Amino acid sequence: MSTEKEGSSNDVPPNSEHHIQQGLPLISHLLELRTRLLRVIIVVVIVFLSIVYFSNNIYHYIAIPLTSQLPKGSSMIATGVATPFFTPIKLTMVLSIFISIPMILHQVWAFIAPGLYKHERKLIAPLVISSAFLFYAGMTFAYYVVFPLVFSFFTKTAPEGVTIATDISSYLDFILKLLFAFGLAFEIPIATLVICWTGITTAEKLKAKRPYIIVSAFVIGMLLTPPDVISQTLLAVPMLILFELGLLFARFYVPKNDENKQDKT
Repeated sequence: MSTEKEGSSNDVPPNSEHHIQQGLPLISHLLELRTRLLRVIIVVVIVFLSIVYFSNNIYHYIAIPLTSQLPKGSSMIATGVATPFFTPIKLTMVLSIFISIPMILHQVWAFIAPGLYKHERKLIAPLVISSAFLFYAGMTFAYYVVFPLVFSFFTKTAPEGVTIATDISSYLDFILKLLFAFGLAFEIPIATLVICWTGITTAEKLKAKRPYIIVSAFVIGMLLTPPDVISQTLLAVPMLILFELGLLFARFYVPKNDENKQDKT
């Protein structure tokens, strides 16, 4: 790994501190890591300050999948004194991080890019873009498809005489878990492509292990979702479809030994 080439990255400002540390790879890497973490924090804070005024509106929107299924006259409740204030703020902070994901992935890519070969850099950029897209696609699928089905099932199976009044804080924790689970699950094509591209395994070997992967998908769905068949199936089935999609693209990204022998730039 060429330290001089890493130090000459255009992403790092040519300040005196950086040039002093050129001869010390570890320190220069830590300085660059600190810079990129600060950039991520600044972006998240800016996004948060931009949307925090609309915190209550954001919570109202995210609660629609449940409130639209509640019986007439029912509503959500807040059991804590400060819950009505802090719960929307918490949602806004998490949303700020979600919105900043493209920037976060870009900073990760820019940090590792100097240590990659030319053909690796060509692959990393599309992976960063597709990772952000798939994560957002997973959350969108959860909100518009999974939430209405799950909450409709929960509200219709409530015992007779039981009034449904969900606490706003408990609801937020529930949906954030599902949003993150589906966003992460939709990254399966990227993970499949990467492990095949790095030579850990091949598309043919993964294809031969398809029965085990099907079982694993439903086990993961059981662990990451509430204990109901609907949400487990709605997570496991897309995971399997995305796995097949990852296998399809992995055939075109086979590691080339001759490229690995090239010099880094």
